[in-house]
Amino acid sequence: MPWHQITLTTPRDHAEALEDTLLELGAVSVTLKDAADVPVLEPLPGETPLWPEVEVVGLFEETVDTAQVDQALSTRGIQGGAWDWIEDQDWERAWMDQFQPLRFGQRLWIVPSWIEAPDAQAVNILLDPGLAFGTGTHPTTALCLEWLDGAELQGKTVLDYGCGSGILAIAALKLGALEAWGIDIDPQALTATRDNAARNGIEAHRLHTGLPGTLPKDARFDVLLANILMGPLIELAPTLTEHVKPGGALVLSGLLAEQAEGVMAAYAAAFDFDPPALKDGWARLTARRR
Repeated sequence: MPWHQITLTTPRDHAEALEDTLLELGAVSVTLKDAADVPVLEPLPGETPLWPEVEVVGLFEETVDTAQVDQALSTRGIQGGAWDWIEDQDWERAWMDQFQPLRFGQRLWIVPSWIEAPDAQAVNILLDPGLAFGTGTHPTTALCLEWLDGAELQGKTVLDYGCGSGILAIAALKLGALEAWGIDIDPQALTATRDNAARNGIEAHRLHTGLPGTLPKDARFDVLLANILMGPLIELAPTLTEHVKPGGALVLSGLLAEQAEGVMAAYAAAFDFDPPALKDGWARLTARRR
């Protein structure tokens, strides 16, 4: 069955109200998209992140009277919707086709579970898109995975602070780390981390998960990764510093290139930093604890 699709652009503050309006007028689904290529980072629990300008796309059945929808929108002061005719398709297949295996460095691949790994001898992580942040598609995650691929992790202990999907902790373990902790403020992320670890054959005793308060205060790690946000990275600097062994590695990301200097300053008393690694305007910081 073909479909009618309407696309409207609206400021962030009006997007959710417009979504509700389209659903009220008979839309079978509504999608919110970035209207101006503005990045949105990992939200805090309970937040709904939106861009300054939002494309609101409503999908209607072919029998809808588009003129009637336009009139109903107009009476509510909403103008300028553009209609398109969408041929029917296998929507699940179309969604799955968006995701392909991704390679990071020389050894590491992230592979959706429904696709055969391109290199069976590589270090392959089975990971499907889900609710928790971190599937390898964002530049900050990619930068961290590339660092892990080139690091000497054999027998090391790793802390993934703000673990999201668990992708960094799982990658470290599959690349030779002895033990890892995945810490997050969102219980849903911890569930995703445990599920993804089990799917990848990670033994439960090698990966510990928990809220920040469950991490022992005297725990020290060879490698600490935190792919979160600039504000929390600065705020958490004393805490994260204490969890890195002398000589241990610190890997920070989740920040824009212009934010790197401020984050480095928060850790400068205890760490010697390498030059920032940059990708598509995002930054990764690496350092050694003195």
